[in-house]
Amino acid sequence: MKHPVTIRMLASVAIGSVLILLACKKPEPALKDAFADRFLIGTAMSVPQIMGKEPGTKEFVVKHFNSLTAENCMKWEKIHPQPSVYDFAPADSTVAFADRNGMFMIGHCLIWHQQTPGWVFTDSLGNPLTRDALLARMKDHIYTVVGRYKGQVKGWDVLNEVLADDGSLRKTKYLEIIGEDYMQKAFEFAREADPDAELYYNDYNIETPAKRDSAVKLMRTLQSRGVKIDGVGIQGHYHMDFPELNDIDLAIQQFGELGLKVMFTELDINILPRPENMSGADISKNFELQKQMNPYPESLPDSAQQKLAERYADMFRIFVKHSDKVSRVTFWGVHDGQSWLNNWPVKGRTNYPLLFDRNLQPKPAFYSVIETVKQP
Repeated sequence: MKHPVTIRMLASVAIGSVLILLACKKPEPALKDAFADRFLIGTAMSVPQIMGKEPGTKEFVVKHFNSLTAENCMKWEKIHPQPSVYDFAPADSTVAFADRNGMFMIGHCLIWHQQTPGWVFTDSLGNPLTRDALLARMKDHIYTVVGRYKGQVKGWDVLNEVLADDGSLRKTKYLEIIGEDYMQKAFEFAREADPDAELYYNDYNIETPAKRDSAVKLMRTLQSRGVKIDGVGIQGHYHMDFPELNDIDLAIQQFGELGLKVMFTELDINILPRPENMSGADISKNFELQKQMNPYPESLPDSAQQKLAERYADMFRIFVKHSDKVSRVTFWGVHDGQSWLNNWPVKGRTNYPLLFDRNLQPKPAFYSVIETVKQP
């Protein structure tokens, strides 16, 4: 027969041990607090997240991030899907959430060759617009969207991805119909719509030599024409072996020398194989799902977690080193499950590119990033 006092004593010891362990466990640090003296830490939220369809995510975002980017709801096809038709509800909710929580709100994006409806470039009969007509349509769109959020959206990605992978100007309808000065006009319209908002040029792979040189030249050209540009957004869609760390370092220096704020606007690290060794963020590229392209369908093994952590730490050491030039680091998504890399460039893969897993738990990469602030 078991002695009742013994049972009570054992239970008391067990409970006490649990309490000691809980008391000794350090609270998870907030990502934004770790870098409070360096730069803003941002994330991009989806509409379902903003609408509260992921329990706990909104509170989690408020804890860890002090900047917010609209992931999709401010892109032309979403916010202005048809002539004279605007859908502001998702964007309104996103901006209101950022405002309530004192977050630096980023509007993404005003002019982009992707996710723009075809009607933008044609008249009511389907004929291509004239230069003046497309400029008028651009101005109306920018005035309407930027004007609605004047004073609330603190920074806008005015131009997104106007450079091709080889550094040349991307062949777009804007360039074809208007000419090269469409870029200047976009910044001018945005500046007129909200003189106090920061205005950015945003692109991928502009830390690599050829495209970096073109981006620097483009920024200088626009500045020489009196265009006020506040910053350059390096998207930061990275891989385990691309780009070279030295290229990231040089890009920060060269853009900073132009008097521009430098920000990493869509940061994630693809840890999965690259089909055809591709890099960048051209969403028009897609590949068929194959087993070798999806090596971790259930979970990321510890060895891969460690490699991802080391890659993130290497990059953040560069960001911290240049914190006099880097004003913001934004992750493209809150957690792994939200990431666009689960479906691009290979649809249906399971990817692990961010600091938090699908259950909002910090990964080893989270702690490796935090440690970069403590290092001399």
